[in-house]
Amino acid sequence: FTDVTADLYYRNGSLGTLEIPSIGLSVNIYQGTDSAALKKGAGHFTNTSIWGGNVALAGHNRGVNNHFGKIHTLDTGNTITLTTALGTRTYTVTSVAKVDVMDNTMLEATSDNCITLFTCVQNQPSYRWCVRGVEI
Repeated sequence: FTDVTADLYYRNGSLGTLEIPSIGLSVNIYQGTDSAALKKGAGHFTNTSIWGGNVALAGHNRGVNNHFGKIHTLDTGNTITLTTALGTRTYTVTSVAKVDVMDNTMLEATSDNCITLFTCVQNQPSYRWCVRGVEI
């Protein structure tokens, strides 16, 4: 588990970038999943790791900042790249699932390096899209 510390922030206030080439996504990552963070880009769940273990991020799927609008179209094997001040990691998508809004199991710490992405399911407020990738 890697905590977010002051030395991990870039000058623009971000914690790094998330890139998913198959859906044309390149977005900065900001601390927190509140509306202020998601207005700027992807948000990092504060109770998850920023580097080692499970890095969990959220993003909007519609509106002006619909950065995660296509994550539910990802296929197993697509790549996700995370770049932070600690380095760059590439992950391969292992699952895309619709989960209950109250299901927080995918936010739990893991011993392996993985990335978990969440966004709303359009017109289904009881659900979230959840994408999991494991380090290649």
